[in-house]
Amino acid sequence: MADNLTPEQRSHCMSQVKGRDTGLEKLVRSELHKRGLRFRKHVKALPGRPDVVFTRARVAVFIDGDFWHGYRLPAWEKNLTEFWKRKIRGNRDRDRRNFRKLRSMGWRVVRLWQHQIHRDLDGCADRIEAAVRDSSQSRG
Repeated sequence: MADNLTPEQRSHCMSQVKGRDTGLEKLVRSELHKRGLRFRKHVKALPGRPDVVFTRARVAVFIDGDFWHGYRLPAWEKNLTEFWKRKIRGNRDRDRRNFRKLRSMGWRVVRLWQHQIHRDLDGCADRIEAAVRDSSQSRG
């Protein structure tokens, strides 16, 4: 599909992809809210602009699409054009840099993958809740 597009057309298509407040993010946030957890969304001041942020507990949550963030990329990248290989590898490199930056700033990072949320939303919310509770308790 993307092979037949000009760079301008490809850029336009990419700009149509929703990057924030996706259905997955809303699903996770709704579950966290039901559990009484309060958070901020997309904090610009933090590396990577995490999807869900628990400021006091210093927990940053990223909700990543399997394709866009390259879940198990080596297993299927052979099916991609060079454009998509570069794009997804770049996303993965950026994700690793942001993870390291956040950790060095004293933040705990929770990364949830699309397939994990679809398979076990409660388990994903449990992971976040445990990270928030652990961080809150350790900070006193």
